[in-house]
Amino acid sequence: MEKPTVALVYQAVQALYHDPDPAGKERASVWLGELQRSMYAWEMADQLLQLKQDVESCYFAAQTMKMKIQMSFFELPPETHIALRDSLLSHIQSLKDLSPIIVTQLALAIADLALQMASWKGCVHTLIEKYSNDVSSMTFLIEILTVLPEEVHSRSLRIGANRRTEIIEDLAYYSSTVVTLLMTCVEKSGSNEKMLIKVFRCLGSWFNLGVLDSNFMANNQLLMVLFQVLQRDETSTNLHEAASDCVCSALYAIENVDTHMPLALQLFQGVLTLETAYHMAVAREDLDKVLNYCRIFTELCETFLETTVRSPGQGMGDLRTLELLLICAGHPQYEVVEISFNFWYRLGENLYKTNDPALHGIFRPYIQRLLHGLARHCQLDPDHEGIPEDTDDFGEFRMRVSDLVKDVIFLVGSMECFSQLYSTLKEGNPPWEVTEAVLFIMAAIAKSVDPYLLICMSFPQGVCVPCSSSCVYAPRFEYISISLSFFFVIFPFLVPSCVKCLSLCFVMSLLCYECAPLSVRLCWLYTLDVCMTLAPLYVTDPVLNYLMKGLREKTLASVAAKAIHNICSVCRDHMAQHFQGLLDIARALDSFALTTEAAVGLLKGTALVLARLPLEKIAECLSDLCAVQVMALKKLLSQDPRNGKAADPTVWLDRLAVIFRHTNPIVENGQTHPCQKVIQEIWPVLSETLNTHQADNRIVERCCRCLRFAVRCVGKGSASLLQPLVTQMVSVYQVYPHSCFLYLGSILVDEYGMEEGCRQGLLDMLQALCMPTFQLLEQTNGLRNHPDTVDDLFRLATRFVQRSPITLLSSGIIVHIIQCAIAATTLDHRDANCSVMKFVRDLIHTGVSNDHEDDFDLRKQLIGQAMGQHGQQLVTQLMHTCCFCLPPYTLPDVAEVLWEIMVFDRPTFCRWLESALKGLPKETSGGAVTVTHKQLTDFHKQVTSAEECKQVCWAIREFTRLFR
Repeated sequence: MEKPTVALVYQAVQALYHDPDPAGKERASVWLGELQRSMYAWEMADQLLQLKQDVESCYFAAQTMKMKIQMSFFELPPETHIALRDSLLSHIQSLKDLSPIIVTQLALAIADLALQMASWKGCVHTLIEKYSNDVSSMTFLIEILTVLPEEVHSRSLRIGANRRTEIIEDLAYYSSTVVTLLMTCVEKSGSNEKMLIKVFRCLGSWFNLGVLDSNFMANNQLLMVLFQVLQRDETSTNLHEAASDCVCSALYAIENVDTHMPLALQLFQGVLTLETAYHMAVAREDLDKVLNYCRIFTELCETFLETTVRSPGQGMGDLRTLELLLICAGHPQYEVVEISFNFWYRLGENLYKTNDPALHGIFRPYIQRLLHGLARHCQLDPDHEGIPEDTDDFGEFRMRVSDLVKDVIFLVGSMECFSQLYSTLKEGNPPWEVTEAVLFIMAAIAKSVDPYLLICMSFPQGVCVPCSSSCVYAPRFEYISISLSFFFVIFPFLVPSCVKCLSLCFVMSLLCYECAPLSVRLCWLYTLDVCMTLAPLYVTDPVLNYLMKGLREKTLASVAAKAIHNICSVCRDHMAQHFQGLLDIARALDSFALTTEAAVGLLKGTALVLARLPLEKIAECLSDLCAVQVMALKKLLSQDPRNGKAADPTVWLDRLAVIFRHTNPIVENGQTHPCQKVIQEIWPVLSETLNTHQADNRIVERCCRCLRFAVRCVGKGSASLLQPLVTQMVSVYQVYPHSCFLYLGSILVDEYGMEEGCRQGLLDMLQALCMPTFQLLEQTNGLRNHPDTVDDLFRLATRFVQRSPITLLSSGIIVHIIQCAIAATTLDHRDANCSVMKFVRDLIHTGVSNDHEDDFDLRKQLIGQAMGQHGQQLVTQLMHTCCFCLPPYTLPDVAEVLWEIMVFDRPTFCRWLESALKGLPKETSGGAVTVTHKQLTDFHKQVTSAEECKQVCWAIREFTRLFR
């Protein structure tokens, strides 16, 4: 772009905030974004800040300055850095009263500049010395001192480990000066709430960095002020939150208690004084403060966890800390107790490792109280109707409770806890929501209970259910529901002799479905789901009839469908005799009020059972199962497209896909696959559907997915489809380059790549697909804009390397694929980068692995030629991407590639790596040393002398920290 005038920039900012036309706002946003990426942004931002015309323009300018310093500091020559620093300090002083958000943006800009500007020595001392005597400057000074430690570990700044260590040492040196300044601010400002909030935020920031001297802080008055604020009932919500955050940061900073003993003692004693304040907040129903106190109590317990386990009840192992958390667990809002879950997990883990029964006995009463509290919190509302959602906030809370119970139950004893909970069901007549919550907790621990003790406890007089088929009283059904729920929980643990004595058919006959209330029916469906999947021999007609009744009821249909799906998954062989019933359900699928997931689940269960039928019956039954879906697709295809947009076929494609995916009969060598004929008959419909919707990526993806599972279903039995399928894929891909065709191509290569007669055809397919792909990826930002295409392209290439490496390596396309792979190593998309690295690793490995095949020497020769042509470029690019482009989680993949190159030719790799390291920058744009010569030579030695891949990975992890 050409250099704009400041008036034009101001006009664009006004349009961004005030133009009533959304299109005008969008144009202004795009233009300003382009300006921020240009070199002119520095000057324009500086001029706007000088003009101080309004909040909007100053905010845009301050934000631009911060972004440029963070992302584009290299654009400025070193001689301009001092002028930039002085200009920013002048701006923040002149704009300190305009808006807090502008002050924050400028403070961030100054902090980021200080971290990158190596020539600015002792920045904290400079700032305090310059502004601490000016009361009006105190606001922005504290803001700078707050964000400075926060930015040290910012991912937006790539200052490197050497510079970061230097900065942390400098901040530690001046930390006491900062704390003294903060205390002075408190003394001068008195009860000024805004200033106290700023002070506490700043102090918390320095605690988080871990540079405050614990001895100095233990005797500092700021700690006393902190706890006084938290103890006062009249403290405002904002100030209370700031003080709570600060205390939590302090507790986190002293997690290694033994090395921070004086400060640890002060914090421990201070937090214990907050119990009264917590009760006052509960009395006033101030949930915000209650949550803050619970955060503090939890952080206290986390910090002193090892001390508490090591010396429970003594000194700072005082068990009053656990009492504080159990008090919080008694709060009616489940969000309060949820804060403490991580501590209880960690406590259970620590105690499990110690395996000391005496120690477990000390903590057992606390866990028992916790479990009873959790059972209360898991109760649904009394007026709750329908099926509890697992995905809403309360449903997720209950799932976390279930996980926590499983992790800590060993401390209480499964049998004892189970017995206590069960007694609450037998005594009195608890409301249904209490019963449901207790059963929920019991379900979490049922599998860890001794089955023999359960039998004796639960059935001392046998099973007796006081109900008849004519019963109309809901309480009796509640009793049945409770008794049988418990029966089903222990059912899978019963020894065979007990099973013979208890007739499930008899028990089922006692339940009158029509009379039972919804909550009972729901409980029964859940119970049957669990019981039948664990007791397949007792899948009887009454059970299936019961589930069918639930399937016809709108509220329970999806739950019943899930139960049928689970039963089919576990009891495939036994359910084969009920296949006709399952087929009838599948045919009538759309007559039930099912979710999409439940409907697909039913078809999955049916397909699993279908695969266990005799081979001679599978073809006919598969045809019947697919018929509804195929007819629906044909009906959609017969519609006149001139009547409007074609109907969406994805529902039917997804259903066919799940049928093909899970119909996996056992076929002996030489036998014709029973599904082959059915898939050949369905192919024309799928092909026509693909042609009709070839422009719609979503529908094409579903078609390819369906075809993928069809090919996988019959394996090489789909050979007759190979030619027409590949022809259609290539034809459509030339016009609409949907990446799913590349993925489908990889499936075909995986199935047929080792067949001599198919290799050339598959190579032709690869070449035909690669040309449009390369054109797409060579566009501006093509790799970044099309990560799915990158992912699927290299999945396809990897399949070729695995199935027919000589075919690929001998072709002309391999050079272009390797060049594309080298360019794509910079892509920080998880799946795409993983596929690229796997391709390169597997490609080189074909020249390393001598798998006793006749073509090994030829493979090694071809790989040697490829590496001779691209090896140096590849190693240089990998080192650059490790240091500047890729997130840390990708480094193991890079390490594996470098390891394979080194194993293939270690001497040559040593030279390539040395050359790559010489090309890395040794200093940052701010003048700080990024990497020393010794660090370079040490890294080179660590990698080239490595004897296993993980050593290369460790070396890369440490080395790349120098550039992050």
